[in-house]
Parts: sequence; structure tokens; C-alpha cells
Amino acid sequence: MACVSTLSVRTLNRTLLARQFLAERVQLDPLETVRHLVAMQGQHPNSPYVGLWARLEAFGHDDLAVLLREGKVVRSVSLRRTVHLSAGCDYAWLRPTVQPVVQNALKSAYYADEIEGLDVDELSRTGRELLAGKTLTRKAFGGMLAERYPGRHGSRLADTVEITEALTHAPRNGAWGGWRHPSNVAVALAEEQIGLQMSGTPDLETLIRRYLAAFGPASVMDVQAWSGLTRLREPVDAMRADLRVYRSEEGAELFDLPDAPLGDADRPVPVRFLPSFDNAILGHRDRTRIISDADRKRYSVGASGGVPMFLVDGFVAGTWSVQGATVTVTPTRPLREADAAAVLDEGARLLEFIAPDDPDRQVLLAEG
Repeated sequence: MACVSTLSVRTLNRTLLARQFLAERVQLDPLETVRHLVAMQGQHPNSPYVGLWARLEAFGHDDLAVLLREGKVVRSVSLRRTVHLSAGCDYAWLRPTVQPVVQNALKSAYYADEIEGLDVDELSRTGRELLAGKTLTRKAFGGMLAERYPGRHGSRLADTVEITEALTHAPRNGAWGGWRHPSNVAVALAEEQIGLQMSGTPDLETLIRRYLAAFGPASVMDVQAWSGLTRLREPVDAMRADLRVYRSEEGAELFDLPDAPLGDADRPVPVRFLPSFDNAILGHRDRTRIISDADRKRYSVGASGGVPMFLVDGFVAGTWSVQGATVTVTPTRPLREADAAAVLDEGARLLEFIAPDDPDRQVLLAEG
């Protein structure tokens, strides 16, 4: 039996940072970057912009806005049944692959009570008919569905169609400017926005390989936590002969692409500010490669609302928030003088991206 290498937490950390383009900013265009990351979580419109800024040597707000307007990048429900941005060409296979976890939403009382007795397939066909050639706000779409199904809650019907069918959001819903969920979401048929037919079958192998390229080495449970899917042991085992296998320090089996390089545990890495819900932090079941269990528990109460975090020496060291042209940085624990200076410098650079024309920009270092 071949000897299986054990990877330290710091090796996993440096590998993740390199594959997430956080060890150093890279010279890639935004579309290539979104494709490499598979999908960028985007409940808050500004989050993917900050995520790309943190990773790219050159990035401006309009670089992503243009991709959204052209349908090369789309905003929609996908991984973990949450809103993500992905390349249109990837969304065509990604959404059908994660559709089981999206579809599971219909079992909740929010949907089940309202659609009881309805032919959901017929509702989906009706929704597609009403959306053909159009982009409609959820409110308008729900009103049209309520006319077809009297006595039913229109917005709940619209939400159901967004679960059963691949619908993408209007480009304006992903425009720069919002730190919270947009209130006027409009939807369209994905095929019309991306100019491609949706795949007719799931593609788990592509999902797993693409995940490992950006997040590996990782366990089966890690892939499941990132995607929201379950029962991935069998497809991963089917790929085992084509993958490299490691062990974590706790003994978990970690899979990786055969030629993917590992990071140097001693590599110095810069301070990085990450937006709410960044998948570099959320992309594993075992997140100790980037955030300690103690800090993860500390932030879990507010995590559902999104907690922007910053990294020092590659690991989460606190949170940040923005109000106007002021960024407030709150460390988890006291920072060394050199680290505090680096955090303030990177915070100032972040503010240049967030509020380039405001002369009153400032970064405040709060007590943890």
C-alpha cells in the first residue's frame, strides 16, 4: 500500500490561499477568475466586487458590471441554495447539477403549504410561458401567476418557479452599490440571458474536479458542504484512481487533482479583506485551514447575515464593516504592531476601491 502524506493545517492554508488567488493578486481577467472559483457567493451585490478586488491586480467596478450586462456572468440560486455569481457557460451545467438541493426547498412549510394540491410541473410550464422573452420583477411575475391560479399567494408561486426552473436575476440586481439583499429582484429564463441551453443531466465529475482545483485538497464532506449536495462518496470513489489522496492531521481522507501543487507552509502571505459569505471561508466542512473553531463559533450567530472578515498570516483575525467612507476593523484579539499597520494599509486600499472620490476616507481599528 502506498504511503499517504499527511498535510498540516498551515500547508492546507497556504494551498487554499494560492488556489483562491489570495496569496498574491493575479493578472487574470474577472471572467477567468469567476470561472476558476466556480461561483462567487453574491447575496449582497457588493460582495463579489470586493472578492474580485481582493484577488486581482487590476479590477474596477465596471469590469464585473459589463459581464453581468452581457450575460457572461449571471446571478442566481445555485450552490447551497444561495445566490451566487457564476460564468454563464458554467451555470448551464452547475444549476442542473445542484438542482436536487435547490429543489429540496419545496419540502419546507413556506412552499409546501402554498403549493399543496397544485401540479408543480404545470406551474413551472406556466412560469416559463409568462417569462418567455421578458425580465419581470418577482412582484410582477407573482401577480401574473396569481391571475392564473386564483386564491394562491402570487409571490410564493413566483418563488416556487424560481426553485423548479433555472431563472437568473436582472443585471441591475448584481450592480455595485448594495451591502444588503436587493429588494427589487427581477428574473428571466436563464437560457435567454446566457444564450445557451441548460444541460439535461447533472455533471458531478466536473463539479468535483472544478471544486478541487479551487479548494482542494478536500474531503468528501468538504465537497458536500460547499455544494449543498449529499451522497457524494460514491462519485468521488469512482474517481479515486484519477485523484491524489492525502490525510489531514486529524486523519480525514483528502482528495486532490493529481498534478495540483501544494502550498509552502512557511510562505509569507499578505493581509486580505474578504466580503460577506466569501467561499474561501465557507468552502469546507472543516474550516480550520482558514478560521479556528473558536472564531467560527464566535461569529456563527451573525453569520446568516454575512460577516466580512480579514486575514492575517492567512487566517481569519477579525471582522470589518463599512459605513459611508469609513471602514471599521475589529480584530478577534490584539494585533502585533506590524500586523496592525498592514491591516490599516490594506483597509486604506479597500476604501480606495469602495469610495474612490470621497476625501474623508478613514480606517478605524476597534478593540476586539
